[in-house]
Amino acid sequence: MKLQEICAQVPVIPVLVIKHAIIARPLAEALVEGGLHVLEVTLRTPAALEVISAMSEVPGSIVGAGTVLTPADVRAVKDAGARFAVSPGATDSLLAAAQEANLPLLPGAATVSEVMKLMALGYDMLKFFPAEAAGASRCSSPSMALPDVRFCPTGGISADTFGHYLALPNVLCVGGSWITPTTNCKPMTGRGSGTSPARPSKPPHSSDRATIGATRNDGKQNSLIRPCARPPAIVLPVLQAGL
Repeated sequence: MKLQEICAQVPVIPVLVIKHAIIARPLAEALVEGGLHVLEVTLRTPAALEVISAMSEVPGSIVGAGTVLTPADVRAVKDAGARFAVSPGATDSLLAAAQEANLPLLPGAATVSEVMKLMALGYDMLKFFPAEAAGASRCSSPSMALPDVRFCPTGGISADTFGHYLALPNVLCVGGSWITPTTNCKPMTGRGSGTSPARPSKPPHSSDRATIGATRNDGKQNSLIRPCARPPAIVLPVLQAGL
């Protein structure tokens, strides 16, 4: 599956920093249930590869690896089950490794020159990074001269700003760490003494979920389940039963 096809499936790709592999599967199940099935697990923790493997087993999920920096990273995440890789930038060795591994890569770019270089190599879906540092207006600036490339802005985007990016004609989706704040991505103590999270008897009531709409560049209305509204109750409902 090409990256444009993957990115077009969701308005937001959760950017996940997971320290505890035990929560990987229940977290992925919660996100998929909430309508966010394309996931990016960053290589920022020792548990990342194990998390990718566990999340990849969740039906309906499309799991990618973020913070992929080296050819060794490419091989490791491919072996772990990642369906795509994301990098904050692009090097010749990284691009070559991704091509050799047949792993779709979402390389980062922030300038027109960087975008043009990647387009010349056949890339038509890029990560615009760091998004908030550069601003939404800068993301839109190449669209008139480079109409064939699409972006996934990432970096500092929040629930208050992501809609500005989705309204741009050259943006398919955004990457968001606000969906699952790092402080909430950890096992929760509570009832029971088992070693794995227990599913709640029933999913959260629909009225507990905050829903926000964003107009995509195709003019259609996206209804996004925003589990970040109340993370302990919404993002991690499967962990609320305790360990």
